[in-house]
Amino acid sequence: MWRPRPLLTRFLDLHRRLFSQSAAAVVLPFDPEAPPTYLDGFPKPDPKYAETIKAIPRADSGKNISAKERKVGRVPSIVFEQKDGQHGGNKRLISVQTNQIKKLVNHLGESFFLSRLFDLEVRPTFDSDHIIEKVRVLPRWIHLHAGTDAVLNVTFIRAPSDALLKVEVPLVFRGEDVSPGLKKGAYLNTIKRTVKFLCPADIIPPFIDVDLSELDAGQKLVMGDLKVHPALKLIQSKDEPVVKIMGARASDQKKSK
Repeated sequence: MWRPRPLLTRFLDLHRRLFSQSAAAVVLPFDPEAPPTYLDGFPKPDPKYAETIKAIPRADSGKNISAKERKVGRVPSIVFEQKDGQHGGNKRLISVQTNQIKKLVNHLGESFFLSRLFDLEVRPTFDSDHIIEKVRVLPRWIHLHAGTDAVLNVTFIRAPSDALLKVEVPLVFRGEDVSPGLKKGAYLNTIKRTVKFLCPADIIPPFIDVDLSELDAGQKLVMGDLKVHPALKLIQSKDEPVVKIMGARASDQKKSK
């Protein structure tokens, strides 16, 4: 009798097929038969920012249509599917409320907005009680005006529980105040602010903590040093540097003489 394979078993098979040349980040043992859940010790989404994004259908696309949408306080957007980290179909043209998206981006920050799951409700009009589609989504891409930071476009990906999604996860650096190298007068060279992972949709991390508390001058952390949920798969090379404690600036050295 055929039995469906658990998500994380398929996830491991996908690793072997697509990412055999790249090692995973630091992980802990886990049960591939169990459904993925957030684990203690790893970041979880803050429920304070849980919000349903409201949307209405949009029949047409194009530069003129988009300009008209923005003039009336709407952001032209798209929702589509991305199965196993690959782009898929089921595309729907929508428009979302400019004020709502701007508020979320301002509160969370752009990179944190792009690593946060939201419920999306598509209705005939924003004040309608009829729901055309209700789906969990991940903001995949946001286009801001270079001069004003006005929201110009947003792309969303449907995020059902069985989806594996590529996510640029933001990094949060901690421990600068006790880093031996920084206390000696060295300075922090931040090389990466986000890292790309393939994530089961149910456990997309809002961010990754990067511990600097033991770094001395001349030492660095690479992507393979990051502590992440064991079900996440690092897509980039494990040897790419994330941060380095550089020697003291010449100006600082002169001051100390």
